[in-house]
Amino acid sequence: MAIFLLIILATFQVTQGTSITGANTTPESPGGQRFNSVMGVDGALSILADAMAFVQLGFEYRSPDTPKKEIDTIHFTVDDMAGVAYAIGVEIHLSAQFVATFTGDLVFELRGVLYHEMTHIWQWFGKDGSRAPQGLIEGIADFMRLKAKLGVSTNGFVGSGSHWDEGYTVTALFLNYVNDLHPSFVAELNKKLYDGWSENYFQDLTGKSVDQLWSDYKQKFQ
Repeated sequence: MAIFLLIILATFQVTQGTSITGANTTPESPGGQRFNSVMGVDGALSILADAMAFVQLGFEYRSPDTPKKEIDTIHFTVDDMAGVAYAIGVEIHLSAQFVATFTGDLVFELRGVLYHEMTHIWQWFGKDGSRAPQGLIEGIADFMRLKAKLGVSTNGFVGSGSHWDEGYTVTALFLNYVNDLHPSFVAELNKKLYDGWSENYFQDLTGKSVDQLWSDYKQKFQ
């Protein structure tokens, strides 16, 4: 009973044989208490299950030519750590310190954070020696958050930024522009990242180089 009170633990069974487990490892901290009051582990697991279905749909997991990850269990944890959140392997970590200090609509923001991190679990990153730029990786995750109508992670606006792979909001809004011109572009780009990374993927999928697309984007929105 004492262990149960210290660590709130739950498991949520989702589709395709993947389970999501969750724990608030710091329930007595200000952030841990606030998290429990506005969402709780069960609420987070429900959102993560929805996020997983949304991300898999966005990455066209039903298509037979989509390379798929086989994941038995995803682990979600609220930790007393700095930062906002991160995903590594099959783990998603949320900062109780962030929860404690965030001002604004916390539930809406947490939904966006969880969708972003769930994207990292299922996306491809390229391969060792041929890894996609970190800005693109983060931009794809924020693109999924944007498509779920949950905003973006950082400040910015359509047309902002100085380079296409700055990441987060800048890259997400650029990818959204390209995806509007070429539906399923992000899903097709993610498929290609299974084999490695090349800027030529933009040319292959759209007929234009990434630099030309970025130039077109900047000209249109500035």
